[in-house]
Amino acid sequence: MSLSMIPLMIGMPQVILIAVIVLLIFGGKKIPELMKGLGSGIKEFKDASKEEEPTETKEKE
Repeated sequence: MSLSMIPLMIGMPQVILIAVIVLLIFGGKKIPELMKGLGSGIKEFKDASKEEEPTETKEKE
C-alpha cells in the first residue's frame, strides 16, 4: 500500500467524526432537510440519466 492511498481509507472513527462535525455545524433540525434535498437531487440525476439512454441506443441503430 502506497502513502498516496492512505487518505482515501475512511474507517468508522472518521465517519463518526464527520457526522459529529456536520451535526455541530448544521444542527439536528436542519439535517433531515439537507438529506431530503440530497435525495431529491440524486433522484433527478437518475431520472435524467435514464431519459438519455433510449436516445443513445436509437442513434446507434
